[in-house]
Amino acid sequence: MNREQTDFLVVGSGVAGLRAAIELSSVGRVTVITKDVPTESSTEYAQGGIAVALSDEDEVGIHYEDTLRAGDGLCREEAVKVLVEEGPERILELISWGAEFDKEGAKKQKLAFGLEAAHSRKRILHAGGDSTGKELERVLIDKVRTIPSIKRLPFTLAVDLIVEDGTCYGAVVVSERRPLAIFARATVLATGGLGQVYSITTNPQVATGDGYAVAYRAGAVLEDMEFVQFHPTSLYLPSAPHFLLTEALRGEGGKLLNVRMEPFMSRYHQEMELAPRDIVSRAIFTEMGHTGSEHVYLDLRHMGADFVKGRFPRVFSTCLRYGFDITAQPIPVCPAAHYMMGGVRTDVMGRTNIKGLFAAGEAACTGVHGANRLASNSLLEGLVYGKRAGQSAEENALPSAEVSEKEKAFSFPSVQPHSIPAHDEIRGDLRRLMWQNAGIIRNEDSLLEAEEKIERWRYITGKSFLSRREIELKNMIDISALIIRAARLRKNSVGAHFRSDYPGKEGNWQQHTSFVKGRKV
Repeated sequence: MNREQTDFLVVGSGVAGLRAAIELSSVGRVTVITKDVPTESSTEYAQGGIAVALSDEDEVGIHYEDTLRAGDGLCREEAVKVLVEEGPERILELISWGAEFDKEGAKKQKLAFGLEAAHSRKRILHAGGDSTGKELERVLIDKVRTIPSIKRLPFTLAVDLIVEDGTCYGAVVVSERRPLAIFARATVLATGGLGQVYSITTNPQVATGDGYAVAYRAGAVLEDMEFVQFHPTSLYLPSAPHFLLTEALRGEGGKLLNVRMEPFMSRYHQEMELAPRDIVSRAIFTEMGHTGSEHVYLDLRHMGADFVKGRFPRVFSTCLRYGFDITAQPIPVCPAAHYMMGGVRTDVMGRTNIKGLFAAGEAACTGVHGANRLASNSLLEGLVYGKRAGQSAEENALPSAEVSEKEKAFSFPSVQPHSIPAHDEIRGDLRRLMWQNAGIIRNEDSLLEAEEKIERWRYITGKSFLSRREIELKNMIDISALIIRAARLRKNSVGAHFRSDYPGKEGNWQQHTSFVKGRKV
């Protein structure tokens, strides 16, 4: 196996990974790996915006309270405090690097703030109307390109971490079907989410839970894996992918109608379309069941064509590409797997339980989101905790001499790469199983059935592979099993986790579910 050494290894090139890399670049060589092109990440697809208490009518204390309320009693208060207090500085930093957020006023000099579900103030910044993530990714990549100490390796997938005696020394990766061992003084996991384990998801193809899986196999603590957030509104068209339709569409006045063209949200929550995401998703799911339909409608027609086109250009153009004019027709929508609130457990400095291993962004579980992420807090979390994980990696990096000695002495086991017949068929079956049995509404019977079916594929997780699709499938099986185990353990309904057989907050609902490979902690 080929080997190389760097000072800092960052796995992932979304907002958290790039911000960590920038932080580390002044103190050593940084290698950033990403399994596709650098721009292919959940950051790139984030439309809704970025929440920050910068407007005249807002305060960090109000943002703090809104985040705790959305988290339904399971946020870590210290982590939320860090997020809302450091958020404004991170946004101003981005602006100094060239970020262009939408402006308002006669001379277009004042930042424009929007409202989204469960926010009590207008605090959502947007760029290009509904292309905020794309703008953040542009600015961060442009910044990275100016820094010679950052090396980028596209089309490179982390297979496993190099861990010995509780210390991480880097990772084994695969590039062009060839394995490579990258040794580092510190490793930052910023691999994003796992939406692709579900058959209906807003996530890009790369979001297969790789970071969670490699961390779990290495002995890291994974926490709150039952808390998968389902976005209420993704585009439902047989010819189109499940394109996310931003929360801001409802924040600006979009109305939900069932297939009989009847408004229904007043039957489920007093805030109607602006209720928390989990409530809106379950309301839509329930309404679909009542009407025997696979979708409901999101109606923007009353908002005016010029406003819709100007405020949501990306949504408008994408839907038009599939022959659908959202200014003249109600949009067919359905819920979709969107965001993982749980993940690799870290403290507020991004440290995991493994020395030399750090995590940030959606891959990490800092406790910021609790049981249900507040809309548009994820990009802010990536910036705030990406910087913090980079800072912590610098401060806690292993000595270069120790890493060099480990590289010379480390013996990799001899393994024979395998192949999986019909692996795409297994992937499809797994994703449908997770959607049907461990999706928006769960119960003991559905979860137990899923657990038993996944056992048929467990043989795959003990093998080694060199192809991306097979490595991804291995990871998806590992992570799906953990989601199900966590959902079975939580015999109550909190935030995004809803069990029809335990519909209330019962028992020890404020406890967190945590796993280390081979045992529950």
